[in-house]
Amino acid sequence: MTGQVRTVDGRVAGRRGQATRQKLLDCLSEMLSSSPYRDVKVIDVARKAGTSPATFYQYFPDVEGAVLEIAEQMAAEGAGLTDVLAKRSWVGKSGWQAAQELVDGFLDFWRKNDAILRVVDLGAAEGDKRFYKIRMKILNSVTNSLTDTVKELQSKGKVDKDVSAAAMAGSLVAMLAAVASHQKGFQSWGVKQAELKPNLALLVHLGITGKKPTK
Repeated sequence: MTGQVRTVDGRVAGRRGQATRQKLLDCLSEMLSSSPYRDVKVIDVARKAGTSPATFYQYFPDVEGAVLEIAEQMAAEGAGLTDVLAKRSWVGKSGWQAAQELVDGFLDFWRKNDAILRVVDLGAAEGDKRFYKIRMKILNSVTNSLTDTVKELQSKGKVDKDVSAAAMAGSLVAMLAAVASHQKGFQSWGVKQAELKPNLALLVHLGITGKKPTK
């Protein structure tokens, strides 16, 4: 966590206060992995963190406010998904490697943040603009990076110019997010993780380059 951490009434929290605040967030994250979002109460979070509801309210207006804080931290981490695309070539074997690493990044990120992502998806689906913006923050950086990749390949004559770079990139990112959030469902269909990754990477590579990968 960077920058000053403030209490609800605007006071700057000291080191001990920051540690207490983060512990409350950690306990809430843990509870979200096993309890429905709307069943989590302030008193339960405070008890798990070994403090009081009054202390909780020093740092967050309510459970939803704390959830949004966790989601914002997660979104900042999610922006790192573009790191695997930075200055990468999609020609030849490099393209296949980039597709695989992007798929790995999405699947790993969703597994790690499954509980809070479910809350974000729920809030966004219900029309809460705060959760919608967080979801888009995670997806937009990757979409923009892939859009630039397709445009660059088009400028070099390697991808048909009739392809809409933004539409292709957006479709691929939406697919990755949907598959990543449904990993357990694939297992119930008898699809193993070892089978899911290369097939998903194949779709990404075909979408970006229009060609089968060079392995």
